[in-house]
Amino acid sequence: MSDDIPLGLMLGLLFVLVCLSAFFSSSETGMMSINRYRLNHQANAGSRSASRVVELLKRPDRLLGVILIGNNLVNNLAASIATIVAIHFFGDVSGPAIATLVLTIVVLIFGEVTPKTYAAVKPDRIALPASLILAPLLRLLYPVVWLVNAISNGLLRLIGVRHLDAGADNLTRDELRSVVHEAGSLIPSRHQAMLLSILDLENVTVNDIMVPRHEIVGLDLDDDLETLLAQIRQSQHTRLPIFKGDINNIIGILHLRNASRFLSKPDLNKAAIVQEAREPYFIPESTPLHTQLLNFQQQKRRIGVVVDEYGDVEGLATLEDILEEIVGEFTTDVAGTYKDIHPQTDGGYIIEGTANIREVNKALGWQLPTDGPKTLNGLILEELESFPDAQACLQIGATRLEILEIGDNLITSVRCWQQGVRRRSGE
Repeated sequence: MSDDIPLGLMLGLLFVLVCLSAFFSSSETGMMSINRYRLNHQANAGSRSASRVVELLKRPDRLLGVILIGNNLVNNLAASIATIVAIHFFGDVSGPAIATLVLTIVVLIFGEVTPKTYAAVKPDRIALPASLILAPLLRLLYPVVWLVNAISNGLLRLIGVRHLDAGADNLTRDELRSVVHEAGSLIPSRHQAMLLSILDLENVTVNDIMVPRHEIVGLDLDDDLETLLAQIRQSQHTRLPIFKGDINNIIGILHLRNASRFLSKPDLNKAAIVQEAREPYFIPESTPLHTQLLNFQQQKRRIGVVVDEYGDVEGLATLEDILEEIVGEFTTDVAGTYKDIHPQTDGGYIIEGTANIREVNKALGWQLPTDGPKTLNGLILEELESFPDAQACLQIGATRLEILEIGDNLITSVRCWQQGVRRRSGE
């Protein structure tokens, strides 16, 4: 021990160096672990400390450079002082070994593991105040940092790493879905479901949510006038398509709020009804829902006629149908929300063959495939690969299906229940 430096000062300096080692170690972990999206939000809200951290993180190579330079300097200086102190107490032979062992344990516990663990758990509490020191320290040590980074970056280029700026941290749709799932109580479950439904709009097309053509309620101009007026007065829908003979010959869409304009006319005729109708708005069946939602907004429409590639009418899609995909059912259907599904006392269900598969999955929490046919009838025919001559049973995933009724080349009624063991079709 040098007589010029008191032992107490050496021990005090050693304590300060261990604390500095803890600061640099926790700063490294805190800076790299901090939530970038929360940080950007705080910076946009005017937080100066958050803005400093954002600037530091734009060049992670420089940030890590100044942190590691500082950490290595204090650790090496601490090792030198610890060796001097140990030699004073234990001599030249065993002193260095004891100093190395003791300092390694001290730095490992107090300078590395503990501060880094705390910074990983509470990165905001470390990164934001640490930026007050790291930002000016980076300017002070910039020549050294630049030199170290130049050598390090040159080595990285040899292995193909050329872009050292921090990425934009853009989330993919699946990653954003995971973020919503993991938000927990921060986002109410109802809001989580709505956000996830919005993300799924791109994977759903209008023919998944449309009213199929055989269920369309409309005004056929081939019917007599009294029949048309009775339909208008008794309609449960606010908009009715007008067609002549066949739904493919659609003429327009009548909003029932306009019916009062002709119902009171003494010389009422079919032409007066057609005059109040708006020309139909046609939608390709493969249009994604998120696109159609924007199209409805741009066209100032609430209902569209879904057509296939040959121009034949496939069904009707409304703005309400798309909104219900996001917020869930909010309209009142006097026939029941899921009129095609009939629960049974044995725990099974009798489902009509024309039932939409997505509606069945939504109502019962099942996982029937939706990437092929849209109706239960189509799914069964695809699975059987032929039209059944009589009642048959089959297994699709975890769902057992028994065909009950067949009519007009259509499976009209199916008994369904969940089965634990998967079986092959036709059993």
